[in-house]
Amino acid sequence: MNNNHERAQTLVEALPYIQKFTGKVVVIKYGGNAMISPELFDAVIEDIILLQLVGIHAVLVHGGGPEINEMLDRLGMESRFVNGLRYTDRETMDVVQSVLCGKVNKDLVSTIVRKGGSAVGLCGLDGKLFEAIRLDKGDGEDYGFVGEITKVNPEVVQQAISDEHIPVIATVAFGADEDTAYNVNADTAAAQLAVALGAEKLILLTNTRGVLREKDVEETLIKLINADDIEELKAQGIVAGGMIPKVECCSAAIEGGVRRTHILDGRIPHSILIEMLTDEGAGTMIF
Repeated sequence: MNNNHERAQTLVEALPYIQKFTGKVVVIKYGGNAMISPELFDAVIEDIILLQLVGIHAVLVHGGGPEINEMLDRLGMESRFVNGLRYTDRETMDVVQSVLCGKVNKDLVSTIVRKGGSAVGLCGLDGKLFEAIRLDKGDGEDYGFVGEITKVNPEVVQQAISDEHIPVIATVAFGADEDTAYNVNADTAAAQLAVALGAEKLILLTNTRGVLREKDVEETLIKLINADDIEELKAQGIVAGGMIPKVECCSAAIEGGVRRTHILDGRIPHSILIEMLTDEGAGTMIF
């Protein structure tokens, strides 16, 4: 009886959030441990299907670094990184495109369908969803076929949403400057797509609790950050290392009109639902 009462209370608590977000677009960038652990994988898929069933338009943007590394190892090819970015020569780009647009993307679509959702797999080449040029950071480094997104054409995603599908998007981009596909950063792609879709939220699933005031001390999680305070947090060393590009993606999304952005711990089962449909929340919200 008590358990049933608690379940009912959970649903009642979710009701105003469902009413608030029904009909809105939420872009979710999916990667890290949440893609590796079967339990976490299932939890993310279940969260996304539930959002779809209550009328919230979830758009799933994914990477696939571990799967790419595994395939390169299997083929006897080197995984090389330059300043944190995967160096992508022609052969590596072929592997990236095959793994991301083929295996990872279609596995996600298949799982969503098997669990009762409706999904369609896309990549940045479809409808020239993501157009990019070769990345030049001005540091003299050659990153190979790593691209910088210059334009987002969201029509193919909007059509999928209109057809009541969950768009599942691999982050390979159409070359606007040469005849090639480019490997693009999934966080950046998700942020720019959220802006182009006029999304209500951008959610980045990570392998940490969120932005921590003290490094590695999870109890110091900062739950709310105003985008205007980000530069000060960087100056204080609170936003540092790998968290800098994620926070900057959130800031760019806010500047582009996305109402709320979230950095969530993908290691927590159902962190998406906890953040979106409960009073508690599950990570750092940047607004």
